Amino acid sequence: MRRIHVLYWIGFTLSFLLVLLLIPPLRRLAVRIDFVDKPRPDVERKIHREPIPLTAGIAIFVGFFAIYYVCSGSFSAQTWAITGGGLCILGIGLIDDWYKTRGKELASLPKLVVQVGAAVIVYLSGIAFEGFTNPLNGQFVNLPAWLELLLTILWIFGVTTVINFSDGIDGLAGGLSAISGGTLFVVALTMGQSDSALMSIILVGAALGYLRYNKPPARVFMGDAGATFLGFMLGIIALDGAFKGATLLSLFIPILALGVPIFDNVIVVVRRMLASQPIYKADASQAHYKLLATGLNQKQTLVFLCLLNVCFGLTAIIMALQVGA
Repeated sequence: MRRIHVLYWIGFTLSFLLVLLLIPPLRRLAVRIDFVDKPRPDVERKIHREPIPLTAGIAIFVGFFAIYYVCSGSFSAQTWAITGGGLCILGIGLIDDWYKTRGKELASLPKLVVQVGAAVIVYLSGIAFEGFTNPLNGQFVNLPAWLELLLTILWIFGVTTVINFSDGIDGLAGGLSAISGGTLFVVALTMGQSDSALMSIILVGAALGYLRYNKPPARVFMGDAGATFLGFMLGIIALDGAFKGATLLSLFIPILALGVPIFDNVIVVVRRMLASQPIYKADASQAHYKLLATGLNQKQTLVFLCLLNVCFGLTAIIMALQVGA
């Protein structure tokens, strides 16, 4: 047990340091090839005032998987599926970011196809929402295969999307991801799920390494590539951890762990659907933009939303402890 706990510290520290080391050269490369997010006064949500490099997503991806391979020593079918799915997410995200650096928008359909395809790859490897324990008789209810597939895709795609939607001000998506990852780490420990805990803590280290350069005022962005990758991995970690052997009550644990991005963006999506607007259309309807409009600055908005996510996370941890008792 002590060896496992040391491994968590090693994974966290190495992923943090590797992302710290990778971002500066990738930042210089982005400036050299003009892979930067340019200010646009005509777009309300573009609030930065100078070009910001968009390559941090690559550092997060490499920092996570390099350290996960080293610490886990795992090269199973599931590991390769997660890597392949993550690479698909990163790739389409980088293409999307490249379009935006040229003042264009990548069509929603290619992004949707790739993100759903990545979720299917993960499902085929055996990571899925399999069912829940019936509280009336204590028996596990196995879902039919078609429903397993549907719920797995919806969950992974949904978390991927809400984290990306949350990436609107300096430090927010990275901060929320670190808090949610930390929550899922504690939940995995309470449930005795060491691999899920390891993935969680490595992801937290990578997110915090990125935040060293992304805290207000940001010197680098992770773009859609990094934000969707963080969401993709958080969705997988929850499926492989908190959702395993879930009771009806514990189904809320991963939802609460990702409380702020999920609840905020569910409201945004519902509003867009009611207004017959495209779900993927970027605007200034998220909570962080609403808070900025009230007069709060970026740091105040960031602290408020992160503290709120901590509250959701603590609720999830308390619920996990109660369920495990």
